Amino acid sequence: MTPAILALEEAQLSFRKIEYEYSSQRAAYGEEAAAELGVNPSQVFKTLLAELHDGEVVVSIVPVVSLLDLKALAKVTGSKKAIMAETSVAERRTGYVVGGISPFGQARPHRTFVDISACNFEEIYVSGGKRGLEVVVSPNSFEHVLGATYAPLTGRII
Repeated sequence: MTPAILALEEAQLSFRKIEYEYSSQRAAYGEEAAAELGVNPSQVFKTLLAELHDGEVVVSIVPVVSLLDLKALAKVTGSKKAIMAETSVAERRTGYVVGGISPFGQARPHRTFVDISACNFEEIYVSGGKRGLEVVVSPNSFEHVLGATYAPLTGRII
């Protein structure tokens, strides 16, 4: 049981857990999850942490097939600039390891921003708090549990 699962249960949200065989040989965790689960990669979202010019760390949730547009993130947060947080910062602030960072149940609360494309789907997949565990949630779960803001956050597709 991960903190993400506990947070979703506590919020009394409908969700599904899906486990798959995680391969330590692949570095693209989200793409691996989509392939292993046989789902549209546009429905699989990754959880990224960024640091704003004032030092605030925020969470961005974007499709695994896209890159986070840091200028768009800075704009939506009202910041002058945003950069990706270091791996050690992301792991320390969330309590999860990279490849298993869930937006739910993080060690510290963060302002959270979700790419607007999530609203195109009835359900999306995000990490359940460890590598090889995904949770399937409604896109409005982020607003309900995390008070998230939805905005265009992606640049080009990778």
